[in-house]
Amino acid sequence: MLSKGIGVMAARSLSIVHVPAFKPKWVFSPLSFCSSASKPRKLVLYSKPGCCLCDGLKEKLHAAFSLSVPDPLHDVVLQVRDITSNPEWEKAYQYEIPVLAKVLSDGSESTSHEQYQSFFQEILPRLSPRLGVELVHKKIAAAFKQ
Repeated sequence: MLSKGIGVMAARSLSIVHVPAFKPKWVFSPLSFCSSASKPRKLVLYSKPGCCLCDGLKEKLHAAFSLSVPDPLHDVVLQVRDITSNPEWEKAYQYEIPVLAKVLSDGSESTSHEQYQSFFQEILPRLSPRLGVELVHKKIAAAFKQ
């Protein structure tokens, strides 16, 4: 009789359990008030292993993305491409790295490489290794405003 009561209780608890679905009407995220939240901003850094200029720029870019200033770059996605993994990239950028490209809203890229300037509407200038993080931030923010 005791075991029968436990079985009934277990069956009853399984059938009674109901978790109401609660859906909030408004969902706020840190980027919900940012005008660029609808489309992610992307940069591509063409690099290769052992390139100290590339490593330095990559560190400055990550630091610039984390700055809390009037034009935040927290939503910028940085993709690092190894030019040695693609013969076309290596041929185009072997003497130019680090090369920074901005991915345009249509998915194409604007680069600072002179050979491809006629194919792209926007060109990102080469960033000097002597620039501080704040100036790197300012130049990247300006490039995204264009």
